[in-house]
Amino acid sequence: MIKNDLFLRALNNEKVERPPVWMMRQAGRYLPEFRALRDKYDFFTRCETPELAAEITVQPIRIVQPDAAILFSDILVVPRAMGIHVELKDNLGPIIPNPIRTMEQVNQVFVPDVNETLGYVFDAIKLTKEMLNDEVPLIGFAGSPWTIFCYAVEGKGSKSFDTAKGFCFSNPVAAHTLLQKITDTTILYLKEKVKAGCNAIQIFDSWGGMLSPTDYNEFSWQYINQIVEALADQTKVIVFGKGCWFALGEMAKSKASALGVDWTCSPRNARYLTGGNITLQGNFDPSRLLSPIPTIKKMVHEMIDEFGKDNYIVNLGHGILPNIPVDHAKAFVEAVNEYNK
Repeated sequence: MIKNDLFLRALNNEKVERPPVWMMRQAGRYLPEFRALRDKYDFFTRCETPELAAEITVQPIRIVQPDAAILFSDILVVPRAMGIHVELKDNLGPIIPNPIRTMEQVNQVFVPDVNETLGYVFDAIKLTKEMLNDEVPLIGFAGSPWTIFCYAVEGKGSKSFDTAKGFCFSNPVAAHTLLQKITDTTILYLKEKVKAGCNAIQIFDSWGGMLSPTDYNEFSWQYINQIVEALADQTKVIVFGKGCWFALGEMAKSKASALGVDWTCSPRNARYLTGGNITLQGNFDPSRLLSPIPTIKKMVHEMIDEFGKDNYIVNLGHGILPNIPVDHAKAFVEAVNEYNK
């Protein structure tokens, strides 16, 4: 039994004394302990070495003490396993040297044996579970098929992903074939993560907000929903779509246990759009963690008041920034612990 099961109870729509709290990218660059390992090992070495991934995962549990751990990994381990070459360059982010632009290239992408290609992730989960010793739940994650597709086709990060969108509109058969392969791989991958010990799963649709509502349904949501449907009987699934407030109503009809909200959608609107029953997660602006500590605590309490303490998981509206002082991250978590209504 998990000793602190607040996060899982919130996902179950149970009444809680206070909402649970964790932060996207909490195992990351704002922690000096993380930076010490980053200076010694390159990014994919950290992802692919179970001992390093597990250590990085538990660092924030020791230091910041949130109510859930999220496995240190990356959404791009999935395309790498599918035969798409990915490099990570300092200050540039992910680079795909041979971006996918033709049906011929799509046909070369394969759905792998995930135990062969991603076994190191499952080993990291088992090791992390040992280190956590059932103190808090462990979240596994994957990128949405659309978000992976964006990198695979664009070849790098982008402000608008026009090339990826253009590929969808000019070559829809190839686009849907690639999206389905990513979806099939992601389902296999996440099922194994659950078997290895993850207590919940989050799907990150980082670039969903680049699409119009109609295109979102066609090129993103239908694939996310396949993943939700495939996993819903095995675990709790959280869907987080950045900039996707317009899809919250449709998402709320799915078997997802919770929906992430970014800071551009007010708690009131998020509750309204989702019908008021599903658990919501979010939505503190990560830049707001640069505010003075008393302001952070006041704003967190106001945010909980607006969302309501039940059916709610306190989080940021996107990943924590690398320049956030550790004391400010701690204050964010402490504010939730201090909340009483």
